[in-house]
Amino acid sequence: MLKKKIDDKQKSTLKKVMRYIKRYWGYLICSVLLAAATVISTLYIPILTGDAVDYIIAEGKVDFAGLMPILEKMLVVIAVTAVAQWVMNYFNNKITYNIVRDVRKDAFDKIEILPLKYIDAHSYGEVVSRVIADVDQFADGLLMGFTQLFTGVITIVGTLFFMLSVNVKITLVVVLITPVSFLVAGFIAKKTFSMFNLQSKTRGEQTALIDEMIGNQKVVQAFGQEEETLKQFDEINGRLQKCSLRAIFFSSITNPATRFVNSLVYTGVGITGAISAINGRLSVGQLSCFLSYANQYTKPFNEISGVVTELQNAIACAGRIFELIEEEPQIPERENAVSLKQVDGTVNLEHVYFSYEPDKKLIEDFNLAVKPGQRIAIVGPTGCGKTTVVNLLMRFYDVDSGSIRVMGEDIRDVTRKSLRAGYGMVLQETWLKTGTIRENIIMGKPDATEEEIIAAAKASHAHSFIKRLPKGYDTFITEDGGSLSQGQKQLLCITRVMLCLPPMLILDEATSSIDTRTELKIQNAFATMMKGRTSFIVAHRLSTIKEADVILVMKDGNIIEQGNHKELLEKGGFYAKLYNSQFAV
Repeated sequence: MLKKKIDDKQKSTLKKVMRYIKRYWGYLICSVLLAAATVISTLYIPILTGDAVDYIIAEGKVDFAGLMPILEKMLVVIAVTAVAQWVMNYFNNKITYNIVRDVRKDAFDKIEILPLKYIDAHSYGEVVSRVIADVDQFADGLLMGFTQLFTGVITIVGTLFFMLSVNVKITLVVVLITPVSFLVAGFIAKKTFSMFNLQSKTRGEQTALIDEMIGNQKVVQAFGQEEETLKQFDEINGRLQKCSLRAIFFSSITNPATRFVNSLVYTGVGITGAISAINGRLSVGQLSCFLSYANQYTKPFNEISGVVTELQNAIACAGRIFELIEEEPQIPERENAVSLKQVDGTVNLEHVYFSYEPDKKLIEDFNLAVKPGQRIAIVGPTGCGKTTVVNLLMRFYDVDSGSIRVMGEDIRDVTRKSLRAGYGMVLQETWLKTGTIRENIIMGKPDATEEEIIAAAKASHAHSFIKRLPKGYDTFITEDGGSLSQGQKQLLCITRVMLCLPPMLILDEATSSIDTRTELKIQNAFATMMKGRTSFIVAHRLSTIKEADVILVMKDGNIIEQGNHKELLEKGGFYAKLYNSQFAV
């Protein structure tokens, strides 16, 4: 059963690879024709060599008059072979790296439209391994396949044809021994696929761990987890070593096994040809020609067997890439999806139910009516569903049932781009891209002027520290912010939103990494920015939400209390307990 699944997977992957190859059928045809030209010219040389040998009549007796034209012809054939082979390799590289480009593009395009639940369920390193390492392995196997498979197959067919034209009986000896080589290569190929498949998966696991540890090295060292991390790495590395060793062991058997069969072929030709030459049925030149063909004939079997094992690895890697490409994308937008314009900030959540896992309930019968310009604060203990509400508002996840409406439109009937353009979002987790400070700020408004950028930075209190950087707004930073502090990175994220000034705001612990003095300034800036704008504020520090129009107190996915700060304190309920616990002396 397992063997059948592996075979089916190989066939399915090969069909998908062929779909990519078909896009470049013109290059493919040229490559095949050039391979044929290379093989024919290569196989013609032994005939010329045999003819040249026959002009050596005896010791000291050489017919130079007949020999020179043959030598000239050989030089021309060799030159043609070299040029044809160079052009063929050019086409093979063109096909391979165009296919690799297309596969990587399709994989990255799919990542952009994958639902967040896929990204949340897979380690980043494992996804990166598929797009980078697996595609590289696939490219190596594919290039070797194009380079050697065509020429190998044509060489075998061409050699048989030339041998038949010289002597049928000796050719039959070669043909009868040939199936042994196919049986050996086929047996080993089946063994190697499962090993290479396991190797590819384990490599992805290792890449995921390395990516995770490099990104969180400070935490690892702070908690003294270096030894534990090394043990974990050694365990994965050991498994990778074992499966790689087994894959290489099986694949390395191929070459010596086929070489043994090739030696049998050469021996059979040598013995049969020598007997024919002694009996006068074959000239010495023809025998040397036949022995040369025996080598030419058997050589592709070594190459093809090597190609087969490389292709096993390539197919295993391609299978993992296609798994990613064929993942179920996020729910597509409806054909008549509405594009929101001039959003006024009206938001309604009606009987919303949602859970990340079907058997673990989270948000149940959530109802909320938000008027334009209102400030809605969401508070509650960790895991109560505060950030989940943000994910649903932005449609990073779709509700299981119920609806969320913006300006009366169900957000499932609205284009994602126009919906998300209506929100400005600052999260607790900062994200910066590799580039300049300016490029990070203008992400939401690429056409912003220098004056607008500086005004937004001043409003978020980021301008002063940016000016102190070596190149100011043109300072280059990496994705982790380089030498910037966590607070400075968060100020840049706030500046992005300040620049766009969208009609609705989502602030999810937006000032959690900023010192108290700067936080007061930012709160004033937010207050100015939030005037006339619908705002959703997720907060743990309750001092930051006193001015909210409505405070939603959540627990276990439900709103258990609702009101402004003063009303909720007077109730003396769950909110009052949370607030007093933060300011108890």
